[in-house]
Amino acid sequence: MEQWITSVMENYGYFGIFLLILLENVFPPVPSEVVLTAGGFMTSTTSLTVWGVILSATAGSVAGAVMLYGLGLLLDVERLEQIIDKHGNWLRLKKADLYKADRWFDRFGGFAVFIGRLIPLVRSLISIPAGMSNMKFVLFLAFTTAGTLIWNTVLVYIGRAVGENREEILAQLGIYSNIVYALLIVGAIVGLWLFKKRRGAGQ
Repeated sequence: MEQWITSVMENYGYFGIFLLILLENVFPPVPSEVVLTAGGFMTSTTSLTVWGVILSATAGSVAGAVMLYGLGLLLDVERLEQIIDKHGNWLRLKKADLYKADRWFDRFGGFAVFIGRLIPLVRSLISIPAGMSNMKFVLFLAFTTAGTLIWNTVLVYIGRAVGENREEILAQLGIYSNIVYALLIVGAIVGLWLFKKRRGAGQ
């Protein structure tokens, strides 16, 4: 995949970076780590500039995030209420659970979006609950852009600094991603267990 990613950037430059990062946001298996570090390295071997790569990647990331935010708007609270009315019994969900989650995101949504942009997998998916909670679009854009800019800047500069030796850095980033995925799975299991235990105690 890395060879294909490099080929796209060589042939289409900044527009290619924009498209790759947009794709990474809506299709997480496309690794932003590879795109950004490769782009950083190419600033020392091609006419691409560091800030050109950073800004085009950030634009692509924000565009992809807006698409997923729009998807979240289609799955707003009212739509979820209808789903709970029909399937709440076997999903073991009540409208009160939905309202509680919505209030939590209303309170901490900006922080969640900002931090989420720095975490693999979450950085793409966090846009959906932001849309579902009807988070103010201006705030969503601001927190998304800020978090994305930090992520992109760090990885592009790493790619430029390590050059052809970036395989070692990518391996370390891969370990970081795997740890995050494992923690997310454990967190989901624990959260589900606590949720069922609490629901059982309330019955």
